[in-house]
Amino acid sequence: MNNSSDLTDLPLNATDSGFKSPPWYQFDVCAVAPYGFVFYFGVKVFNLAIGFPTNMLVIWLVASRKSEGSTSDIFIFNLAILDAYFCLMTPIEMVNRLYLGDEGIWYFQRFSYGVKDTAPLFLTCICLDRYMAVVHPILFTGIRDNSIRAGVSAIVWGLILANALTKSILGVMSVSELFGGIILSAFAIMVFCNLSIIWVLRKSVAGKEVMNPVKKKAFKMVITVLVIIVVNYLPPVALMPFASYYSFVAFRCQISISVFSIMDLSCSIEPVLYLSKMEKMNCCPCLLSPTKKPQNVSV
Repeated sequence: MNNSSDLTDLPLNATDSGFKSPPWYQFDVCAVAPYGFVFYFGVKVFNLAIGFPTNMLVIWLVASRKSEGSTSDIFIFNLAILDAYFCLMTPIEMVNRLYLGDEGIWYFQRFSYGVKDTAPLFLTCICLDRYMAVVHPILFTGIRDNSIRAGVSAIVWGLILANALTKSILGVMSVSELFGGIILSAFAIMVFCNLSIIWVLRKSVAGKEVMNPVKKKAFKMVITVLVIIVVNYLPPVALMPFASYYSFVAFRCQISISVFSIMDLSCSIEPVLYLSKMEKMNCCPCLLSPTKKPQNVSV
């Protein structure tokens, strides 16, 4: 099971004598079906143009927030750092993939994909935080301290860096099973969190016309994260068992690169979704009516 970093192997003609720019479609045999690489480079440019600035905006908004925000903000902050770094690697990757084909630079590219592979760990932390807030509110009150979440984030970063270094040094296949395990585990946890929150909300709404806004907000957050996992991360895992059914050209030149490009799109989708859910008053105080003041609900 490979991430899009399985596309960072050296080109087939890399051992030719003398300098020769690698083909923009990576493998010589992909000349007959290069359109997957067109999509791949389009996603890369999109992430650099949209994903990087929006992630930096999320980082700035969370870091500059004066009032107490959501307890999940620390995980969102770390996820934005991770995605911003991945987007920032785009120029280096494109130059190396299109022109240099330098073996040393491939190590940095595999490292960046090793970092991206483990992004679902922070998404899982967000879901678990929302789950605790809704399903176990009393226990959640006792663990609201951000120092706990900072410690969890440090552990997650340790796992991320260990995975990225292993992938960079030992190669893609060294962590392929771990990648699949992370995605499937994250998916299972998020489904559990969603079902649990739905059950609690169903009981709390019974006999009432209005749902608790805090619980409703938590539910929407978990649903959003689940959609990201299903749309962006689950397809690569579902694809791998069927790899042997495709020809090399179909799989490496069309299917896998397109599927993993969709996964890379999460770098732009995640911050855009976060920003879209922020109230206008939080993003731009000038939009707030003089008679209205922002109301912060922290969970």
